[in-house]
Amino acid sequence: MIAIAAVDKNWAIGNKGDLLVSLPEDQKGVFRVYTAGNTVVFGRKTLLTFKEQKLLPKRINIILSRNPEFKKEGAIILHSTEELDQYQKDHPDEKIFVIGGAEMYKTLLPICDEAIITKINNEYEADAYFPNLDETDDWELTEVEDEVMSVKGVSFNVCHYRRIK
Repeated sequence: MIAIAAVDKNWAIGNKGDLLVSLPEDQKGVFRVYTAGNTVVFGRKTLLTFKEQKLLPKRINIILSRNPEFKKEGAIILHSTEELDQYQKDHPDEKIFVIGGAEMYKTLLPICDEAIITKINNEYEADAYFPNLDETDDWELTEVEDEVMSVKGVSFNVCHYRRIK
């Protein structure tokens, strides 16, 4: 599995249930490019942040929810990491991206092999964070793409990490 997230200088990812900032160049040029045609897994709370709670198009959408009553037409609903693990085994050719939120990253990062992190060169007020991969011994930075300046007036770099086996 591959984690994909946009973080600020403090590895923050959100505030009060929303993204820190919406960067069109990241959403279209990074997130969409990597995840389109693949599988995305996210938590129920992340679904609530989607416009009109619509699933992401051109992707298989998996929602992890502990609520056995939760349903979302068009999505695969799984209720545990064990069910997700079984899904992976049953679909070995699918590329699966973990797309949030903070609880999903915390839960699923230990079973991810890669991470694609958009590092925003700014700080924001935040209450949700991605684990800081630069401060762990089991992740290494393998590539930093060229800096991009957003129309929103903030720059970012896309950084690729790999789990050290």
